[in-house]
This record gives sequence, structure tokens and C-alpha cells, in this order.
Amino acid sequence: MSEDFNMSMRKFLKQVGVTSQQAIEEAMRKSGDTSGKSFEAKMVLTVDGIELEHVVTGKIEGA
Repeated sequence: MSEDFNMSMRKFLKQVGVTSQQAIEEAMRKSGDTSGKSFEAKMVLTVDGIELEHVVTGKIEGA
């Protein structure tokens, strides 16, 4: 893979991580008291043109 490809992929993944964290934090603030609760989370990544669908699941613990 080329260096340009690696850089563009890393830039995209950084944007995904940062904006996803911001969206989760905002939603949790709006939800009120989330202490002691856990939330099932799922991220679905699709890439047009190469027919990729990648699913990541996990838990987010309330604070």
C-alpha cells in the first residue's frame, strides 16, 4: 500500500474516532445520570467500491 493511501486512511480513522467520541459524550450528557449503567454499542463501517462491511461491538460504561 502506498504512503498516500496509509495517510488518507489514518486521517479518516482519526476523524471517525474523534467525532464518534464527541457524539457519544453529547448523547450521554443529554441522557442524564448514566452512572452504574452500561450501554451496548455497535459501529458499522462500510466502504463503497470494495464491498466492505465491518462491524465492531462493545460496551460503554456510564460515568
